[in-house]
Amino acid sequence: MFLSAPTSSFHARLALFLALAMAGVVGAALAFEHLGGYIPCKLCLQQRWPYYIGAPLMALAAFSAWQGLSNALTRVLLIIGAALMAYGLYLAVYHSGVEWAFWPGPNDCAAAATKIETSAGNLLSAINESHPPSCDKAALRILGLSMAGWNFVASMILAGASFFAATRPMRTDTANEPVNIPAEA
Repeated sequence: MFLSAPTSSFHARLALFLALAMAGVVGAALAFEHLGGYIPCKLCLQQRWPYYIGAPLMALAAFSAWQGLSNALTRVLLIIGAALMAYGLYLAVYHSGVEWAFWPGPNDCAAAATKIETSAGNLLSAINESHPPSCDKAALRILGLSMAGWNFVASMILAGASFFAATRPMRTDTANEPVNIPAEA
């Protein structure tokens, strides 16, 4: 069974790449929110959870592979990472479909987070001027894709890489082995 198949530094490196990539994707979303001022809708926030869970799990998978803790543990963590990214892919397709009006979004989809007004004098006017984002309107499009569309791309790549790492047999690297040249007779 492939779960008990040996793992190698290849699996550790790929798991570390996955951890960094997942952290980078959710970090970019947080940067758009906190530095760029883009307030996420309810579906935007839901799309972050697979990354919040997946990045530490992939770091644990990398640690498990490097330390030789358990081949099955490493592979199960990579499978869980693939499943999380597949769920992220589903959420991205659903949110993109809502944005493109292919299907209706949730009825309660409004801003889950808003900017905080620190001045008591401006609090009431800020509440009246506040327009929470809706799930059916993309706040930003880059090269024609919304953030949900880019999440689709990232989730697909990361799900594929996680599944590939989980199911790949141990790589036998023969590049550094000495070459035996037979002596001429």
